[in-house]
Amino acid sequence: MNNKGKLWEIEAAKYLKKKKYKLLDVNYTTRFGEVDLIVCNKKYICFVEVKQRDIHSIATPAEFVTQSKQNKIIACAKLYLANNKCDLQPRFDVMEIYTDNKKIKSIKYLENAFDLV
Repeated sequence: MNNKGKLWEIEAAKYLKKKKYKLLDVNYTTRFGEVDLIVCNKKYICFVEVKQRDIHSIATPAEFVTQSKQNKIIACAKLYLANNKCDLQPRFDVMEIYTDNKKIKSIKYLENAFDLV
């Protein structure tokens, strides 16, 4: 993970905190891969992939969350839930951060961006 990636994750965490989410874990890493952020609200425990792209990019940040990446996040989430008691419904979200000249222009939070396969 480079420093820019960490910066975007920090910004994503701040955004979610303002939206009343509680931060449970950052960069949760297992043998299967990594989940950028794990947050919860009253109903859901959310496994969040943070993706940043320039506003001039030809694809949205979410389009870079491939099926392979989704499978890794799901595997990590299963392990997290097996090791951490939680009665909340799991959800997989993507945080899109759009930048211009390395400055945030907008943030889009995609709830339920993908499901268990």
